Amino acid sequence: MALTSFIFDFGNVICSFDPALIVARTQQYSALPADELLAALKGAHGIMRDYETGLLTSDEFFARMCSACKLSVPKKEFIAAYTQIFKPIESTYTLIRELKPHYKLALLSNTNEWHFEYGIKPVEVFPLFDTVTLSYEVKAMKPARAIYDDALRKLGVPPSECVYIDDLEENVLAAQALGMQGFLFRSGDALRESLEQLGVRLA
Repeated sequence: MALTSFIFDFGNVICSFDPALIVARTQQYSALPADELLAALKGAHGIMRDYETGLLTSDEFFARMCSACKLSVPKKEFIAAYTQIFKPIESTYTLIRELKPHYKLALLSNTNEWHFEYGIKPVEVFPLFDTVTLSYEVKAMKPARAIYDDALRKLGVPPSECVYIDDLEENVLAAQALGMQGFLFRSGDALRESLEQLGVRLA
């Protein structure tokens, strides 16, 4: 069956991200020294996961993070610090632009409301996606089947017509188990080479 659709992960595929920037931008608001603040952020993984799974509202997430990291910070400042951590992977941007005239494009991301609104939606290539599937809306995170099913339903195509791209092997394997072509992202150039070998139309 011919390929009709591409499903992209966001983090470390479309944009890289640096969580250390959160520490740099919130340090002045915390009672903790930088190393302890970083440890507290890492220790708050469960809070972040609950937020990405839609189990916490943004206000609940903000309150819990302030408590866990001993922060006394205006919400507006926290949102900026928490979301302005993404940097474009230009080679992927180019691929997305080249694929757009020929294929349906979908975004599938384990993410939360603030990262989506302030970090993902503003990127240049976001308007090129035909559909968007977000873990906090679906209330399921990759590699759970439900989030892939949501993306396929929105695209309206069978798995065999899809290419899935992610930087985490477990997520690629889950897509392949459903019948998609799956590629583990290492770089835009390596992905381009793989797609060309597959006979994908580019440019």
